Amino acid sequence: MSIINPTGKDIVSVSTEWCGRTLTLEVNRVGFRTTASVLVRYGDTVVLGTAMVGSRPVVLDYFPLSIDYEEKFYAAGKISGSRFIKREGRPSDEAILIGRLIDRPIRPLFPKGYRQEVQVVSSVLSMDPSFRPDMPAMVAASAALMLTGTPFDGPVAGLRVGRVGGQFKAFLTPEERQESDLDLVVAGIERGITMVEAGANEVDEEVIIDAMRWAHDKMQPAIELQRELAAKVQPIEQQYELVLPNEAIQTEVDEWVKDKFGGKIRKAYPERNEMVNEIRWAFHEAMAEKIGEDYAEQRDEYDEAFTMALHKDVRRGIVEEGVRPDGRQLDEIRPLSSEVGILPRTHGSSIFTRGVTQGMNIVTLAPLSYAQLVDTMEVNDGERRYMHHYNAPGYTVGEVRRLGSPGRREIGHGYLAERAVLPVLPSEEEFPYAIRSVTEIMSQNGSTSMAATCSSVLALMDAGVPLKAAVSGIAMGLMMDGDRPLVLSDIADAEDFAGDMDFKVTGTAQGVTAVQMDMKLHSLPVDVLAEAIRKSSP
Repeated sequence: MSIINPTGKDIVSVSTEWCGRTLTLEVNRVGFRTTASVLVRYGDTVVLGTAMVGSRPVVLDYFPLSIDYEEKFYAAGKISGSRFIKREGRPSDEAILIGRLIDRPIRPLFPKGYRQEVQVVSSVLSMDPSFRPDMPAMVAASAALMLTGTPFDGPVAGLRVGRVGGQFKAFLTPEERQESDLDLVVAGIERGITMVEAGANEVDEEVIIDAMRWAHDKMQPAIELQRELAAKVQPIEQQYELVLPNEAIQTEVDEWVKDKFGGKIRKAYPERNEMVNEIRWAFHEAMAEKIGEDYAEQRDEYDEAFTMALHKDVRRGIVEEGVRPDGRQLDEIRPLSSEVGILPRTHGSSIFTRGVTQGMNIVTLAPLSYAQLVDTMEVNDGERRYMHHYNAPGYTVGEVRRLGSPGRREIGHGYLAERAVLPVLPSEEEFPYAIRSVTEIMSQNGSTSMAATCSSVLALMDAGVPLKAAVSGIAMGLMMDGDRPLVLSDIADAEDFAGDMDFKVTGTAQGVTAVQMDMKLHSLPVDVLAEAIRKSSP
């Protein structure tokens, strides 16, 4: 007996061939009360993508979008191995990381000023054991958003690419993943790439670039299928208003600050910050005197306009003068220093400092029996011998914050630093120990995940771990001047906030071990990303 849809809508289904299997998108079979829901089938993997959109804008200064990836043990025919808790609870680190993978290429595709609440959930209902379900989950999230009527400039698709026997391949089997020297995730839209993340076994940067081109070409059928589904469903376009800065206020602020920014504040930290804060206070005093009692109600809007003027000044200095906010040239890095053996009772310790960014790393060794047991939907009785945990409390950015458990950012930064070092770790036979590396960020001003990478390598060496090679990392930035990309080495916070892309690259003298790229633009061509990668070789 077929499903009866109580809304009276017909089930709509579209299919295409994608990387050797049939990809099917289906709507109106389940999820009758969602804003939109799509059932994705790929092989024996089934993922439900749901999207809910709030009915009216919320009063916030950011876009309230949440994207989650849910693992269901039943999808793999498993019951949790815990003796006491058998239902799914807090998401695993792997689920959090995949949720971030889906979020990062989707978020920039909404217009600035959109303030409707949007919640997207990709739930794995059935898992084909011959490949990972994360990329069908990304398609499910994007396809659901395409049917909400929101101003989502998709669709998005992604591919996880490996290299086996010198050939690129998507949807690797578990055995092929063991052989592959590359684990690259590329997400994009029809005209360009929106997100890149990779772990690699010291591969040449040209291999990464070629894999990005290959992946972008191979993801096109999944993008086109989502367009076909949207054309058949014909979602009703949502009525919305963008919360944008008041143009009159922005013009007034730009005029007030024009002779106070520029070369006068192109100073290193902390002098630049002190000068900007003094100008900001003087600005608010001048506006309060000019506007009078009504200024209290408009202060936040004026403050936001001041921040926007500051970002525009950063871009103007880089694009027109080739000078960065702290006075550096585009390819100039901040002063570096490091120290090891700083803590007397730990197995290994170090401090790595780059400009104001500083990370302390502590390494602890233990018998292999102390390795972390991994029990997830995808992994059964697995072990994690090397762990990197990253902490960055509020004092590291000069703020008062509640202390709590690690968030998605902390888990993501720790994972990036962990996979950067994995290729150079000794084997279990060579070094039969469990290894825990903890980065305590002491001060932040951009590039903390790279400080975590560098400090962990130093602490591992201090602990006597026989690494195959030293690993370093750098955070790069990109600003587009029309069609001309400007690549910045070792970006600080001001450049990150004002820039169009930030990307991190780690590696040895032999090749790349990890890459992470996040766009603020809708997308970028592969050629632009290739230039950025070539200029960031550590």
